[in-house]
Amino acid sequence: MSTQVIEAYYRAFNSGDFAGMLALLATDVVHDVNQGTREIGKQAFAEFLDRMSSSYHEQLSELVIMGDAVGKRFAVEFTVDGVYLKGDPGFPEAHGQRYRLPAGAFLEVAGGMITRVTTYYNLSDWLLQVSDGQWSVRPGPVVEESA
Repeated sequence: MSTQVIEAYYRAFNSGDFAGMLALLATDVVHDVNQGTREIGKQAFAEFLDRMSSSYHEQLSELVIMGDAVGKRFAVEFTVDGVYLKGDPGFPEAHGQRYRLPAGAFLEVAGGMITRVTTYYNLSDWLLQVSDGQWSVRPGPVVEESA
């Protein structure tokens, strides 16, 4: 049954049905933003979706959902195909750049509601794709001085 909740969540994401996504979340949902902060609550999640939808248009494909034996904890692997629509503070300027990234998420379900969403993707890869190789969060190679 819980796998169906996860499937419905990602179907809603791909169709842009944010109300449908929110309807599947617990009131006190925990959201760990990729390489960012932990946000708590459905209202904070709704605000996150608003911010994201103004800057990005994304579709997820190749979803693989894996769950534990009791239907509480899930891992989801997928590919993100996106368009960078509007610059996000602290990131490169947006001008319709397309990107494709492997990504994953961890989710928890209790009482038929999603109680945690933790998403991961390679930020360095995304930055390289949307900045024509000009940005990266990865430090340069370590160069040892010769004696």
